[in-house]
Order: sequence, then C-alpha cells, then structure tokens
Amino acid sequence: MMMTDVNPANTETRNTKSECLHQFTTLEIIELMNEEDHSVPVIVKGALPEIEKVIDQAVAVMKNGGKLYYFGAGTSGRLGVLDASECPPTFGVAADLVNGIIAGGDRALRFPIEGAEDSKEMGAEDVRKHVTSNDMVIGIASSGRTPYVIGAIEAANEMGLPTAGIACNRGSELSTLVTYPIELPVGAEVVTGSTRLKAGTAQKMVLNMITTASMVKLGKVYKNLMVNVQASNEKLRKRTISIVQELTGVTQEEAERYTQLGGGDPRVAVLMILLKIKVEEARDILKKKENNFAEVMKEVVEDCDNG
Repeated sequence: MMMTDVNPANTETRNTKSECLHQFTTLEIIELMNEEDHSVPVIVKGALPEIEKVIDQAVAVMKNGGKLYYFGAGTSGRLGVLDASECPPTFGVAADLVNGIIAGGDRALRFPIEGAEDSKEMGAEDVRKHVTSNDMVIGIASSGRTPYVIGAIEAANEMGLPTAGIACNRGSELSTLVTYPIELPVGAEVVTGSTRLKAGTAQKMVLNMITTASMVKLGKVYKNLMVNVQASNEKLRKRTISIVQELTGVTQEEAERYTQLGGGDPRVAVLMILLKIKVEEARDILKKKENNFAEVMKEVVEDCDNG
C-alpha cells in the first residue's frame, strides 16, 4: 500500500493510500480503515486537557440549574443528538438537561436537508429559540467552519454564555470563537471528505467523555454503576436489581422487592435496605443532597463505619 499524504489541519487532505480503494479486496479495505482508526484515540488523548475544561464548565452550569446544548450539522449534528438522547435512560436525568440540536431539525437525522448547514442565521435563530442565559453551548463541526454552527456560537457569545467547539482541524474559525476549543486533527479520511469516519469517531469519543464524566461529577454514577438508570425495559430492570444486590448484598428476591417498593429507583432501594427506612425517607435524603447519590453514600458509609 502507498503512503498517506496527511496535513493534520485538514480532514479533506489527499490520502494516497486509498487512491486505489475501488481495486482493493474487502479485507484490504477494512485493514486500511482499521489502520487509520488507530490514530484516533491518540489524537483524542492529546486534547484531554481541553476536554477537562469543557467538562468542568458543563458541570458548573448544570449544578447552577443550567442545561447543555450541542449544535451541529450532518454527522456532527447527529452525533450530538445521539449523545444527548442517551443521557436520560443511562443517567436518569431530565430529557432536557443535555440537548442536541441539528441543522434542519429532527428530519435531518434521517434525511439530508439541502442548505440547512449553510445558514448562520438559522444557527443563531435556533440558539435564541432553545437556549437560556443559564446554559452552555457546544458547537460540533469537523471542518470547524460550518456556517450553521458558527452562527449558533456567535449567538451564544452575544448572550454571554460559556461556549466550546469540537473541530477536527487546527486553528479553525470555530476554535477562535469559543471559550473552550477542542481540536482533533485526525487528518485525511479513507474516503476523502467523509467526516463520518475518523472525524466522527473522534467526536463521538469526546462526547462520550463530556457527558459521562459530567454525570459522574454530578453524582449520577456511584463507583462504576449506573445508579440513576431508568428501568424502561427488561434489560434495564435486571440491571437495576443487580445494582441493588451489589451495593447491599441482599438476595435477588429482596432486591426485586425493594426495587418495586422504590418505584424502580435503585438509589431509593439501596437506602431503604442500608438505613432500614421507608420510601419517603429515602427520597427525602436524596432530595436534600440534590439527588447526588454519591454524596449520600459517602455519609452512609461513614455512618456505618462509625457505627
């Protein structure tokens, strides 16, 4: 195979390895894709200090009653919507705590909306429509110059909001506009300009970090357990019961009974078992700690140790 001519500042740079891609065998195609993908975690690792700043700011905003908004177009927009939509079932948070807004609206999740990403005005309008003065806005754009995203960030800046940008180029317009730039120079794609590949993978990794670490800091995760999980299907109901068992040591039957008494909330079930209290008392304890289960358990463990 030929060498790659990569300029890390441009995801559309010529990739000479893939110039004969149509002549490769199936195995050669996926070997090349896999080889290219190996660089993504290394690039993301290099951006960890910047990602940390974004997470700390997002946590501060959400602790203060604000919300997190992603704005993007095409693949970037879809990834933002995906990450936001997985927060309620995973972490038991309100559906509007983390929000993904895509250029062209929800129809753009399945179908291309011609010209949607080219409108700065539309991005600014969507910010003014959805975002309040308590919130944080993160723009996602592989190129770092998508007009819709630029318009959204400019509007957020006018509102005095903290802003972050996730771009797959260095020194992009997006990076110059935001408070917290995250740059992921993944270089040329196997299929030139197809930012659903390495660029999309890098963006997804960063979004995973932003919401997961934020939820850990907000007490929505205890140890490595999804203690705020919403038991909306059989798989998650079983996971809820296993969480209660792991944290209390009770039998499966007891865990099922207390989980039902707690309305499917594993945190309530755990507190009922460990503190030998009723449902209302367990909920009151959580409420006093702003539903930060990690903080509650810190006191519970200390009480048990002292007792």
